[in-house]
Amino acid sequence: MQPTRVLLLFTLLACGAATAQPYPSKPVRVVMGFPPGTTVDVLMRPIAQRLTESLGQPLVLDNRPGATGIIATEMVVRAPADGYTLLATPGSALTSSPHLHTKITFDTLRDLKPVIQIGAFAYVLIAHPGVPAKNVRELIALARAKPGVLSYGSTGLGSGFHLAGELFRAMAKIELTHVPYKGGPAVVTDMLGGRIDLMFYSLAVVLPQIRADRLRAIAVTGLVRDPLLPEVPTVAESGLPKFEIGGWHGLFAPAATPNAVVMQLNTVIARILATPEIKELWTSQGMAVVSGGPELFAALVKSDYEKYGQLIRSAGIKPE
Repeated sequence: MQPTRVLLLFTLLACGAATAQPYPSKPVRVVMGFPPGTTVDVLMRPIAQRLTESLGQPLVLDNRPGATGIIATEMVVRAPADGYTLLATPGSALTSSPHLHTKITFDTLRDLKPVIQIGAFAYVLIAHPGVPAKNVRELIALARAKPGVLSYGSTGLGSGFHLAGELFRAMAKIELTHVPYKGGPAVVTDMLGGRIDLMFYSLAVVLPQIRADRLRAIAVTGLVRDPLLPEVPTVAESGLPKFEIGGWHGLFAPAATPNAVVMQLNTVIARILATPEIKELWTSQGMAVVSGGPELFAALVKSDYEKYGQLIRSAGIKPE
């Protein structure tokens, strides 16, 4: 090789090394497919504040609600895979909603790289006080005596709360009438008014109504009792062994994002989630901190995607 070309090559390599900057070297945007004040937004704000301090760059939260999170997900999937555009989302937007949209443009398992699970939560099965059942066994007996008479509300077709109702119906071998709503406030209002009989919902949201005896807690949907309501049994211990369903929230990046960037984010956020302040805040929200690397989170995403897809197909749930 001629000396001039060797000199040019070394010059180019030196310039490349000089211009390479550690991640992150500019603000990081986190897109959320739901409005301010929703659970994923509430969880991400304290994380964003602490992550900004840890990374030395602003973490900008970008709410892009619409189509049960699909609009936001598509934005992130199309973004450069450089770690500067991330997705914060509830699990249902990636594991159940895609099975209900025929024109969806992304594949959850192919187009996104799980970064970290930021929280997990069980649901609570609640009834209006006028329903003459105080536990799971009594509720199943009542539903079998009156097939299709009892109604249960949800926050929308294919939502985690809808799927919880379908799983309960299938495992208990009963008939319930599903009443979908377009959001949480409306379904809780009708529940309090006695216009629907049952509902699976986030415990932290309806805990005040349960404490005030305006709603009756029948059971929680995890495998262990919830610390916010330890006197209420699980569905599994109340007559339906192996019943388990719940929700989670997590952070994702475009699929081709470098593993080093993903691991850096996972490590820093895991430290944030382990702080006493965050643990206390999460408990007040009915949320549990779940530790683990990206591989463990990816396994959960895959398992839920397959489980809910099967449940949707077996229940015959179709887009409206």
